[in-house]
Amino acid sequence: MSQGYGYSPGWRRLTIVVLRPLLFGLLKRDWRGRGNVPRKGGMILAANHISEADPLALSHFVYESGRYPVFLAKSQLFEVKFIKKVLYGTGQIPVYRDRTDAALALKDAEKALEAGQCLIFFPEGSCTRDPELWPMTGQTGVARMALKTGAAVVPVAIWGTHELLPYPKVEKRGLAGTLKKGFHPFPRKKIKVIAGPPVDLSRYQGKPLTKSTLREATDEIMTTIAGLLGELRGQEPPKELYDHHKVLEERRRAAAAAAPGDRSEARAETRAEAVRPDGAADAGESKEAETA
Repeated sequence: MSQGYGYSPGWRRLTIVVLRPLLFGLLKRDWRGRGNVPRKGGMILAANHISEADPLALSHFVYESGRYPVFLAKSQLFEVKFIKKVLYGTGQIPVYRDRTDAALALKDAEKALEAGQCLIFFPEGSCTRDPELWPMTGQTGVARMALKTGAAVVPVAIWGTHELLPYPKVEKRGLAGTLKKGFHPFPRKKIKVIAGPPVDLSRYQGKPLTKSTLREATDEIMTTIAGLLGELRGQEPPKELYDHHKVLEERRRAAAAAAPGDRSEARAETRAEAVRPDGAADAGESKEAETA
């Protein structure tokens, strides 16, 4: 894939034949705004992330909107023999934790956009840690990719997958605290998905990709996604999105100020929270992007 973007039409047809009827049978649907997903050309779809079931649900929505979904998937999945064949065959892009390899993944993503693919990003970097399941602040990789390539960013919100498969590492308070662990296919869950018009990033075009520019563009993308989610939920989104990095920093400070006997436990909890489980989303932002 480093020499150019490619995929197997046969593998894509196989996934459609297998997964499409399965998802139609498993899930109820409330889909809105499919007309906002361009039928042709390279594009970026940026979505909130509330469940590990999001990729399948979004894939269904995207395919029925006329596109085949391409994800930046964590590298460990490409080490499993059969899954590796499926992922490479359908044109998914591996992402590694190493900074250099992460930068290479972004180059592969650019090639996919040049080839007219629909790239799906979860800008938050992992499933949300917001206790009420609103979007968190985003990583800047999506904004960087959009401003560098000129690709449209279509904002998408998803709701309902948290009832099908709750994310196990979310804090047990608020709405998240009411969810039961495990996979809950019955009764059938209604998955709501809405796509909005492309985010207008024109005022950032042509500017140097500095940290402040990327942060402003990213915040605009995430605020738009939060607004769409509020439409699905029938609620007003929070005025300030949950900042997981800030929460972790506060915990580190608390750990440093803790009594000596309590420090090891507090630090271990902080380190565990700092490890992002979703390498696919992490690829949206390399260290270089954050410090540009």
